[in-house]
Amino acid sequence: MRRLCRAALTAAILAAAGGPAHASLMLCNRTSYVLYAATATLDPHAAEVRGWTRIVPGDCAVARPEGLTKSTYLVHARSSIAHAGPARAWGGKWLLCVREGDFTLKQPSSGATCLGDGSFPVGFAAIDNKGRPSWSMTLDEPEPLATMQAAQLAGVKRLLKDNGYKIGSINGEPDTATGASLADFRKKFAPQADNAQLFDILEERARQHVTPSGLTACNDGAVPLLVALGQIGHGKRSSRGWWTVVPRACARLQTVPLANDVLYVLAQTRDGVTVMGGSETFCITTAVFEIQGARDRCAARGYGEAGFLRVDARGSVGAVLHLGAAIKPPGRAAAR
Repeated sequence: MRRLCRAALTAAILAAAGGPAHASLMLCNRTSYVLYAATATLDPHAAEVRGWTRIVPGDCAVARPEGLTKSTYLVHARSSIAHAGPARAWGGKWLLCVREGDFTLKQPSSGATCLGDGSFPVGFAAIDNKGRPSWSMTLDEPEPLATMQAAQLAGVKRLLKDNGYKIGSINGEPDTATGASLADFRKKFAPQADNAQLFDILEERARQHVTPSGLTACNDGAVPLLVALGQIGHGKRSSRGWWTVVPRACARLQTVPLANDVLYVLAQTRDGVTVMGGSETFCITTAVFEIQGARDRCAARGYGEAGFLRVDARGSVGAVLHLGAAIKPPGRAAAR
């Protein structure tokens, strides 16, 4: 515990004293969540969006390594899917398109029209870098933690809790329960890990342990998958897609608790091979879609149709689907 706190304090002092050594945009995480951030540049006619930059609690990361010369910079951040409970997001009024996985998107600056490429709109907040070529921005919780050191300890506590361990309150103060839990976790899973490696291991194991609220699809295969969701609730049918889920990543298809609605999922490779599907037909299109209405009038309404697999969540608050473990990249022979 002391080693963790000393390293966090040193990192906080260095960040406050000098900032980045080269012209860049630095994002600092003074929250108890592992964050993934997307940034955008905005000119009168175009926006360029990049993501995702991972920032662990109590640390900083370079989101844009180049000098800041554009008229406007924007940021959106979201909590890691490894965390239990509702997803958290930091953003604002500017709607721009993002994708899952590493990406760079160029789009009009007038608003988000996310069509056919697996992208979806999220809200970005403006960064006032005061015209300087280098800038550091700190992301806080609604009730801010006092220091970067406190954020690092609170982040460890949250991830230990996500892994099923007993802790004290999620704050920046040491406590006996957290100390014992951290010692046990290190002994079992990270005996030689430094602080950065500890966060990596805590997050990865929490991702395997936590079932978030809503419905999440994780791609365990080696090629990107396109995923669509069908719903039947309160006598109404709807279908929407596509989420692009890159290998070894996840996408949240529904963020609210599952309740009693019946859910159906379709997953395909980009060349149309079905990885997950079933007998319940819903309307679809080749572009991003959201379609309301009956299944027997797809063709008459100009849509295609496909069979979706029913997801039996058994009344759970959340469920995770694992897709595509047996799908290999094109041109790669399967192991014998």
